[in-house]
Amino acid sequence: MEKKGSVIRLIYPQWQGGNIAKWISEIKNPADTSRGYFLGARLLDFLAPDNGQEKLVVPVSTEVVERKEKDGILDKDIIIRQTRAALSMLRVSNPDKIVTLGGECSVSVVPFTYLAEKYDNDVAVIWIDAHPDITLPGDVYSGYHAMAVTACMGYGDKEIIAELPSRIASSKILFVGLRNWERKEIIVRQKQYGIPHLAPKDVAQNSDAVKCWLKTCGASKVLIHFDMDVLDPSEIVAAVGTDPEGMKMEEVIRVINDIAVEKEIVGLTIAEPMPRTAIRIKDMLNRLPLLK
Repeated sequence: MEKKGSVIRLIYPQWQGGNIAKWISEIKNPADTSRGYFLGARLLDFLAPDNGQEKLVVPVSTEVVERKEKDGILDKDIIIRQTRAALSMLRVSNPDKIVTLGGECSVSVVPFTYLAEKYDNDVAVIWIDAHPDITLPGDVYSGYHAMAVTACMGYGDKEIIAELPSRIASSKILFVGLRNWERKEIIVRQKQYGIPHLAPKDVAQNSDAVKCWLKTCGASKVLIHFDMDVLDPSEIVAAVGTDPEGMKMEEVIRVINDIAVEKEIVGLTIAEPMPRTAIRIKDMLNRLPLLK
């Protein structure tokens, strides 16, 4: 159900929302691992088709200083600064549709809440991810990327939420590909919020369950978040997470295209790229004579 409208490509290489070095042992320098999201966003932009879309690049610091937790959120002040910058750019550009290339999962928060405001909350969210991302400040893990969905809903840190232009109701959110809750309290929280989910097996053969939900979601427009850790690592390792029995690439492509037939997609995020091999090659090149 594609309609014309101004589309911008938002390159949002935010990495500060993640604390992921312990999951990527092949990269020895934790700073290089953390900034892998920055390189990943740039690679996504390089690999994505050049279709003449206006491109905005959110200024994201690559400086690695001592990482500090504040109010239960790692690098909170930096995240607030970059949130303001991203939102300011969108306010000036005033796009109808946004393709966001991240960066860790929190890069969806600004464009999704911006679009929710623009369309007077006539939007539904399909969150394609191995994890539900409904962590809150004070939970055992302080990475903001795990708080992305709760932030979109208006839950979490008061300072960050105050920066966001809108809130998205839990009744308009569907998880697809979910298979790792990590902690029991996250399972309980999802039930409390009432957010339904579909496992990879539920969409392996067709997109009927997604289409059925779309018919009852109460919105004419859709925001899609595609975390690359939803992909089955037996086929490709593209992100930080490597939980087994994920979705195949063709299944993700089919689900997203089937959504586009049913509803108008106004936001699409591709997030969590972690180019492990490219990071190691970059480190190698940085250590060679005549290239330093």
